[in-house]
Amino acid sequence: MRVEFMIDGLTLAGDLRVPEGVGPRPGLVLTGPFTGVRDQVTGLYAARLAARGYVTLAFDHRNWGESDGEPRRHEDPQGKLHDLRAAVSFLRSRPEVDPDRIGAVGICLGGGYAMKFAAFDPRVRAFAGIAGAYNNPYAMRSGMDYQAVLSGFAEVLERQDQGGPVEYVAAVAERGEAAMPGDEPYAYYGTERGASPHWRNEVTRASVRELVTVDNMMGADFLSPKPALIVHGVVDRFCSPEGAEEAFRRLDEPKRIVWVDAKQHIDLYDREPYVTQAVDAADDFLREHL
Repeated sequence: MRVEFMIDGLTLAGDLRVPEGVGPRPGLVLTGPFTGVRDQVTGLYAARLAARGYVTLAFDHRNWGESDGEPRRHEDPQGKLHDLRAAVSFLRSRPEVDPDRIGAVGICLGGGYAMKFAAFDPRVRAFAGIAGAYNNPYAMRSGMDYQAVLSGFAEVLERQDQGGPVEYVAAVAERGEAAMPGDEPYAYYGTERGASPHWRNEVTRASVRELVTVDNMMGADFLSPKPALIVHGVVDRFCSPEGAEEAFRRLDEPKRIVWVDAKQHIDLYDREPYVTQAVDAADDFLREHL
């Protein structure tokens, strides 16, 4: 069922999935990959988890998909945390949901956001991250000329501050400049695999600045004593297994890490048996802790 809810004067669009049977049920709010909209990865996981008995809410964050917000297709880390807060408030208002059994599930970039959000919102009882990107500036600066990169984005933002247009770059491209360059992201977003009428192959240039400056890893230091699950592929060129391991080390008990034999990051977006393995792990963990 299509739903709408408000936050910061913006209307966000979502899909609420309610399993058959007698309620109220545990509720899950889902957040997903960079540039993603709700009928892609989060929608798939929301449907699969609803089939396991959870009420699920997949939604478009501000600036993306069918939700309000400007500039369009711009990554807003603090805004996403606000959106998740509103999503939980919406879930808790529904008669189908047990308000004391709410979990946060994040896939890819959403893994980091869901972890940080869950760490600081006492209404969330458990966290699960799947193929998560647990961004932090310390790791980012080790692989680049960090100050030069920041200077480039400062120039972009200054032009916009002085009245220039919002600058965009392709979200994916097999060759050439893109926020997510290379054949693997293109294989999902640039083909029928990730086709959505609400997704466009562009993102603000300034969005990449947000990715290299946001610290979502810190959520691992504050999540305890909430239960945490990390599911990750053994090979992942875009959301490193080392990042998943660091998040797991920094989490306190109760925690669990599950490795699946995926060889590409996007295997956990829509490929079998990897999605089923991730859903099985999440269901087992959440059933125990919610």
